[in-house]
Amino acid sequence: MADFYQNGIVTTLHNLSERPIDELENELLTFSQKRPMGLILPSLFSELEGTALTHIVDELCDVPYLSQIVIGLDRANLEQYKHALGFFSRLPQHHRILWNDGPRLKALDAELETLGLAPKELGKGRNVWYCMGYVLASNKAESVALHDCDILTYERSLLAKLIYPVANPQFNYEFCKGFYARVADGKINGRVSRLLVTPLLRALKKVLGPSAYLDYMDSFRYPLAGEFSFRKDVLNDIRIPSDWGLEIGVLSEMHRNYSPNRLCQADIAQNYDHKHQDLSAHDDQGGLSKMSIDITKSLLRKLATQGQTFSMESFRTLKATYYRIALDFVEAYHNDAIINGLDLDIHSEEKAVELFAQNIMKAGENFLVNPMETPFMPCWNRVVSAMPDVLEKLKEAVEADFNEFQSS
Repeated sequence: MADFYQNGIVTTLHNLSERPIDELENELLTFSQKRPMGLILPSLFSELEGTALTHIVDELCDVPYLSQIVIGLDRANLEQYKHALGFFSRLPQHHRILWNDGPRLKALDAELETLGLAPKELGKGRNVWYCMGYVLASNKAESVALHDCDILTYERSLLAKLIYPVANPQFNYEFCKGFYARVADGKINGRVSRLLVTPLLRALKKVLGPSAYLDYMDSFRYPLAGEFSFRKDVLNDIRIPSDWGLEIGVLSEMHRNYSPNRLCQADIAQNYDHKHQDLSAHDDQGGLSKMSIDITKSLLRKLATQGQTFSMESFRTLKATYYRIALDFVEAYHNDAIINGLDLDIHSEEKAVELFAQNIMKAGENFLVNPMETPFMPCWNRVVSAMPDVLEKLKEAVEADFNEFQSS
C-alpha cells in the first residue's frame, strides 16, 4: 500500500485502497458522456510479435469507456501493416492505425519537410507526434492517455488510474504523469531514473542554486515513465523532442504552459515490468548510454531557455557533484533492496553511475558545440498555421490506408 505523502509542488494521487476496477470503470463510463476518452499506443511492428502487446489488447477489449484508440505503427512494410490491421481488429472501440512507413503518410511527411516542419529523427517521439495530430484531426476524444506497448505486467486498471485525473469533470488537471515501482524478478529496475535523473536534478540544484523548474522536475516520482494522460487542448501548443528526451521534454513543456496546480501524478500500478535496454557502455549511440546523453541534453536545453549559462568548467563541477550524490543513492537503494529481500548488485550500479557521469560531460560538450540544434518537433498550432489543411490530409491518409487494406 502506498503512503499519502505529498512531495514537491505537483499533486500526487496515491493508490490507498486498491479500489475495484469495476467501480473505477463505471465512473469513467459516466465521465465519458461529457469527456470522451481516447488512448494512444506508439508501437513498433516487432511488438506485435511479442507477448506483451497481445495481452494489452486482450485487456483493452474489456475497457468500456474509450471512444477511440490510435495506434502509431513504426517499422512496418505493407504485409506487416495488413497483419497489424488483423491484429487490432478485435478491439471493439473505434481504432485506427497510423502506418508511418506507408506511402501516404510518407508523402505528407515530405510535404512538411519542404516547409521545415517534419520531425527530423525517427523514433517514439515522431510516432507520438503524428498520433497527437491524428487525435486533433479526428476530434473523437477530449481526454487522452498514452502508454507503451511493451508492458509485460499490464492490467486495464493501469489505464483507468492513468486517465481518471483528466477525465473527471470535477478535477481541473490538464495533465497526469503515471508512476509505479520498477521491481520485477526480485530486482529493483529503472536505473536511468534512479541513478541518473534524480541525482542529476539534485546536483543541478546544488551547482546552479534555487530553481523553480528543478524543484518541479524533482517532484515527479518517476519522471521517465512512458505513461501519461492529458486534455486534448494540451496538444495544440506542446513541443516535444524526438529523441530519448521525450518524457523529460513533455514534463518541461507542461511546466512552461501550465501552473503546477493543473498537473498531477498518479500511482497506476503495483507491478510494472517491460523490455529492458542494454547499458551499452561501449556505444553511446544506443541503449541506456544514448538515453542518458539525450536526457541530460534535454535538461540543459530547458535550463538554457531560462537564462542559465554553461561552460566546460561548470560541466566538470556538475559531473563531480552528480557522481558523489549518485554513489550515495546506490547505497540507499542497496539498503532498500536488502530490507525488502531483493537483489541489487552494487558493482553494476556503480558501473552505470560511472557511465552516466562520463555521458554528462559528453552531453555538455554536444550542447556547447551545437548551440543552434533544434531537437524539438514544432507544435501543431504552428504546423496548421503553415499548412491549414494538414490535419485533414493526415486523417484522410489514415482512413485511405484503412479502407484500402482492411479486408485484404
